[in-house]
Amino acid sequence: MKENPEIYKSEFSKIMTAACVRRGYLEKLHTGITPVTRTGDYSDVKVIDADGQEIPWNQVSRINQEEMKTLITGVVNRIHTFLARTIFSAFEDKAFMQAVDRAATPWTKNWDAPKFLPDFLMPVKEKSQK
Repeated sequence: MKENPEIYKSEFSKIMTAACVRRGYLEKLHTGITPVTRTGDYSDVKVIDADGQEIPWNQVSRINQEEMKTLITGVVNRIHTFLARTIFSAFEDKAFMQAVDRAATPWTKNWDAPKFLPDFLMPVKEKSQK
């Protein structure tokens, strides 16, 4: 990881996402052929299932329950391990931090800066009007 703690702090969420989400089971779900759309919103794309039913692309479930469970279990396990080896160990695991830098940084170098979401899991409290 970067030696400058300010650089590390600003990149931490992107690196954690790349290491814990992007490089996991999600990659398997992401492989395959992407359909062509002429409208840009995929309203012109349909899937035909085994019963011959035509389903508009925007209504197709692209991940089944078993895949969702595999994805989430992997994400939870990776986040748990990542946190245990970084924040919860005060960044003492230098070898792990170097591995994170090698594995995650190439993915994150062109990502947008993260945005703080004040209402993430909690509603934003309105300031009282005076």
